[in-house]
Amino acid sequence: MSDPWLLVALIGAATIFLRGVVPALLGGRPLRGRVLGAIELLPPALLAALVATQVFATKSVLVLDERALGLAAAAAALLLRAPLLAVIAAAAGTTALARAL
Repeated sequence: MSDPWLLVALIGAATIFLRGVVPALLGGRPLRGRVLGAIELLPPALLAALVATQVFATKSVLVLDERALGLAAAAAALLLRAPLLAVIAAAAGTTALARAL
């Protein structure tokens, strides 16, 4: 298993643990405001970090290549409130077109 997929698996396991096991261990008691806020922000922050490292890094070198164009196309599609499938198609198509040129 490659490092990115290992990270995805660990994030998934941590999410299941935080969303499922911890509330069961608390016995129905609600989490405090700061803890709940941190837990709610953790998955989007980890996903953003994973996307950033996959788009702007190759091994230990920062790069700006076709993947960045695909990410920009996806961001533009999201700003236009496009459906998720259209966002993915825009990112993949832009990346493929940039690599072909």
